[in-house]
Amino acid sequence: MTGWHGQCSVYAVTRRARHAASCKPLPPVVLIMKSSRSVLALIVAAAGSCGVTLLLPGDTSVAASGAPPLSVEGQLPSLAGATGWLNSPPLTSEGLRGKVVLIDFWTYTCVNWRRTLPYVRAWADKYKSQGLVVVGVHAPEFAFEGQTNNVALAARQERVGYPIALDSGYAVWRAFHNEYWPALYFIDAEGRIRHHHYGEGDYERSERVIQSLLTAAGAAHVSQELVAVEAHGAEAPADVADLESDETYLGYDRAERFASPGGAVPDRGHLYEMPAQLGHDHWALAGDWTITKQPALQTKAGGRVAYRFHARDLNVVMGAATRGPSVRFRITIDGKPPGFAHGVDVDEQGNGAVTDHRLYQLIRQSRPISDRRFEIEFLDSGAEVFSFTFG
Repeated sequence: MTGWHGQCSVYAVTRRARHAASCKPLPPVVLIMKSSRSVLALIVAAAGSCGVTLLLPGDTSVAASGAPPLSVEGQLPSLAGATGWLNSPPLTSEGLRGKVVLIDFWTYTCVNWRRTLPYVRAWADKYKSQGLVVVGVHAPEFAFEGQTNNVALAARQERVGYPIALDSGYAVWRAFHNEYWPALYFIDAEGRIRHHHYGEGDYERSERVIQSLLTAAGAAHVSQELVAVEAHGAEAPADVADLESDETYLGYDRAERFASPGGAVPDRGHLYEMPAQLGHDHWALAGDWTITKQPALQTKAGGRVAYRFHARDLNVVMGAATRGPSVRFRITIDGKPPGFAHGVDVDEQGNGAVTDHRLYQLIRQSRPISDRRFEIEFLDSGAEVFSFTFG
């Protein structure tokens, strides 16, 4: 999710490159450097910003157990900018001193964060008794994610039981100089940032860092086993080998590849039509819609959205514009009900209903994966559609 505050789609998957990425770094590596310290100072600063660990001559930070080498990336910034807290009284950087802390920046509709959650949840449960404190910093991408009630509901639905700092004003985000959802920052018992990871993946290394920091803090009998995670629904890992569609926004602020004839008409109602053909990764509207900065608002029953995609999973971030009755919808794939390719939020006939603002998983298909035409028709008025994501 590139935009005004950050990026959610950190996988950066295209036909040409499929690798976990953030700020387009090299994969996590250890570089053995033998140059002069003055030159290395510049290299360390540049490498640290993209998560590359530099092992200098004589560095003894690698534990005998094989734990990853850790540098000091700075001090844990203040959490005082949080606009509220869930699951906990307000926490402070000073009050967390003596604990190993994992900071997890998230926003609840981000599918990339959803796929990391099973691991973060498991680490919070496994290592809590040994001194690990997980703090989820919720920095909203969409306006509705800034509403405390919506975050609290999402936390209950996704079983996020650890402390949550509400960062609706992005004060904590800015204090960390963060740019991504999800982003993990690993803090030692002295309040120092020792490691970070942007996006999905690299779970074994992340857990080894936690184990290493807990051991260094004096925790006894820290298990060296890794958590076993069985993820389902939107939390299941993406099928990266077949993922050829990019996250796509419907609001005019960040919309791309819109194919309805005549283009978008911002901020006023318009009768849109489907094009004769949809190209790969293009989308279109039909019916009465108002395209606003963030969502496309469907103003009359019968409005449709079509998307030509190539992925195992198709998800839509959407909600009902007003509280009250749900907005019924029906989906098709290549003009037919999805059958066994239906996601968790629809049945085999493609029937579903929009209630809360959240991520809806609508398609999960089996291989072979090919270009398919997805279409959703809203049987009632009042749906707000924000984005498509894939997996």
